[in-house]
Amino acid sequence: MDWDDLRVFLAVARGESLSAAGRALKCDAATVGRRIGRLEEDLGAKLFVKSPQGYQLSEAGGRLLPHAEAAEAAMSGAAEELSGAAGRLTGQLRIGAPDGCANYLLPQVCAAICDANPGLEIQIVALPRVFNLSKREADMAIAVSRPSAGRLTVQKLADYHLHLAAHEDYLARTPPIRAKADLAGHRMIGYIPDMIFDKELDYFAETGAGTVGLASNSVSVQMQMVRAGAGVGIVHDFAIPFCPGVRRVLPGSVAIARTFWLIRHADDRRSERLTRLAEALGQGVRAEVARLEALAAQE
Repeated sequence: MDWDDLRVFLAVARGESLSAAGRALKCDAATVGRRIGRLEEDLGAKLFVKSPQGYQLSEAGGRLLPHAEAAEAAMSGAAEELSGAAGRLTGQLRIGAPDGCANYLLPQVCAAICDANPGLEIQIVALPRVFNLSKREADMAIAVSRPSAGRLTVQKLADYHLHLAAHEDYLARTPPIRAKADLAGHRMIGYIPDMIFDKELDYFAETGAGTVGLASNSVSVQMQMVRAGAGVGIVHDFAIPFCPGVRRVLPGSVAIARTFWLIRHADDRRSERLTRLAEALGQGVRAEVARLEALAAQE
């Protein structure tokens, strides 16, 4: 079995279409289709089922997938060893993260990692959803809940905290908030309820606040609403130092703790390069959360 054919198979499995695989491989869809046809003929098995949703793995394709991924990991490890990259961080790496982490933590953490490792390129993909590492949407992903299924390795990155907050201009022109009951007279800012992609983001049950008057699926948009003096929201403590004038509200009564988890594909355990990046990322995120939360407590 040819490794190049397996590479094409993985691209179709992850992209779920010939055109998406072609873009990833930098070739046309017709070539991808011919290569898959040749591989299926060589193996004597149908690897994909075509549907209106695209190319889905057949039973035989599902059995081939872990072997193809293992071969990919082995090829990547061999390339690292032969190029001398195993002892340093080089090349391109993509990190998927929820937008709060991606906006307020990763820029400075990843900049420091790149400064220490010339030749390293980091791409940050900020999306309000769970990343699919099996489809290689990213090399590693940060999540707010620990996954319970899939061929993944998971490590704790950092604990972080959230509080109610509002801009000082809003607090100056509205009734005072001295207890949870006072929140009923204020506009609340939060997530769009049916677009909460992880149960750990459903904060409002813990606040005793009423319904959300202004909502977004983006943490960053919610923070900008708070910064604009539009109401009271639940915000990450590590974001407060980036928003002058935003103050914590009822910090002694409403305090929420959550955890960031770093998730990698199980086959990547063999990659010293990715393991070293994970270690550097963990150290950087923990230090930056601690630094920014200390500043927020002084506001």
